[in-house]
Amino acid sequence: MTSLPAAERPAGAGDRAAQVLAHLERLYPDARTELDFRTPFELLVATVLSAQATDVSVNAATPTLFERYPDAQAMSQATPEDLEPYIRRIGLYRNKARHLAALARLLVERHGGEVPNDFEAVVALPGAGRKTANVVLSNAYGFPAIAVDTHVGRLSRRLGLSAQTNPDKVERDLQALFPNERWVFLHHALILHGRRVCFARRPRCSACELLACCPQIGVTDAA
Repeated sequence: MTSLPAAERPAGAGDRAAQVLAHLERLYPDARTELDFRTPFELLVATVLSAQATDVSVNAATPTLFERYPDAQAMSQATPEDLEPYIRRIGLYRNKARHLAALARLLVERHGGEVPNDFEAVVALPGAGRKTANVVLSNAYGFPAIAVDTHVGRLSRRLGLSAQTNPDKVERDLQALFPNERWVFLHHALILHGRRVCFARRPRCSACELLACCPQIGVTDAA
């Protein structure tokens, strides 16, 4: 994928990226997804459910959901109304139930019930998109990718790694700044730092070990 021209990225982003990565590797050496899954199908379902919802709420719902519908073949026989009771406590559960029923049918019809190791094929599934495909392919199949969610986007701007608000453009900026063998780690580490320290409101800048290399772009009220 072609990166954005360097002139469109914040000044000093390249040097800062190396410092940020070094700090993140020390702080979160074992960073990984916090979604619970055993198979690519379970990860796909959990990722679709995680949109505008917490991983905690998704992990609370999926054990009973997967016990009843362990694979695409089983879920393809379900209606959205069958799925709703299992995910009712997750935001936008009605829309997500429709997406899950539809994507399970497509997986059976087009891919033999398996989650394809193909970016465009995953993006084409109902309820999926670029972020979902990046999460699934990177965590299930080792595909080098950076999934830009709200945490990754927010930290990228605060750290002066990207000036973009469009997730696709943030993704391209990060890909140009970091080695591709660290893309998956970077995604997870930024999410963990966003959840634990660099909050959307009143980030804990005084306790942040990235403060020395962070220009705090856009931060107006910090703890």
